[in-house]
Amino acid sequence: MNELELKYGCNPNQKPSRIFMADGSELPIKVLCGKPGYINFLDAFNGWQLVRELKEATGLPAATSFKHVSPAGAAVGLPLDETMRKIYWVDDMGDLSPLACAYARARGADRMSSFGDFISLSDVCDADTARIIKREVSDGVIAPGYTKEALEILESKKNGKYNVIEIDPDYVPAPVERKQVFGVTFEQGRNNLAINRELLENIVTENKELPDNAKIDMIVSLITLKYTQSNSVCYVKDGQAIGIGAGQQSRVHCTRLAGQKADNWYLRQSPQVLNLQFVDGMHQMNKCEIHLDDKLFRWFGITLNVIFLAILLGVMKVYLKGCGKRLNHWEMEK
Repeated sequence: MNELELKYGCNPNQKPSRIFMADGSELPIKVLCGKPGYINFLDAFNGWQLVRELKEATGLPAATSFKHVSPAGAAVGLPLDETMRKIYWVDDMGDLSPLACAYARARGADRMSSFGDFISLSDVCDADTARIIKREVSDGVIAPGYTKEALEILESKKNGKYNVIEIDPDYVPAPVERKQVFGVTFEQGRNNLAINRELLENIVTENKELPDNAKIDMIVSLITLKYTQSNSVCYVKDGQAIGIGAGQQSRVHCTRLAGQKADNWYLRQSPQVLNLQFVDGMHQMNKCEIHLDDKLFRWFGITLNVIFLAILLGVMKVYLKGCGKRLNHWEMEK
């Protein structure tokens, strides 16, 4: 198959839309279920590159959760402790495969941004991973393959309309890439910079010791940022991104955004949050949507803003009163 008609372009009014191979070769993907759109494939192809590079650099299964052409989360398949299992809402699922752990981390670190994500997996999707995907609000998944059980689980999602894409893991794109903007064609060499342990060998500080877990974290952050819209900042801990700031014009705001997400990730692990009592029968998704930034930081932020505004108005009042006195004195002298 050389081309594929899409559901629609970037927006529903942008029809017709398609993906195709300009050189006449076969597309490196198969759509096993659903009908993906333009943005779905942008997320899928960028996410696939991210997880493929993570797997090559670390040797660990990798997963990413993409939204609007930037990752909301990315992780490698390290085991989950009890606290992580609770905050990622998988503590009822028993032992999980490394790939399932990777997606639980990628999805769970910033659940608000990952809502409705497109998932990319470095390895063949297994039943454990499919069961996590089945319970989440998601647009689709791309992987190099699916077990029979996993595919059956995913095909039952969204009444059979969930987007499931299989990609050829051996596909290598041309070294030069092109795209059009306003009818003008741009051309450049593909970003093939290899991010791996060798890249981290030149340690310029006096302390030359860099533990392997720190190398994995640095690799996760660098590869995640490689596929994040600029300006971008990424906080990583224990093989997973815990705060990603993407697409901000200001690096300061980008850092604040990523930092706030990382703060929330840490605060979700506090006993007070873990021991919240929910009403019987509350759906898991409703529980997941109870965020600290909604319940705590929003109130705290509004309170601080009100206090700051009150102080500012008080200072302005004193300043303007002083200006008025000086103006009156100047008029009298004049």
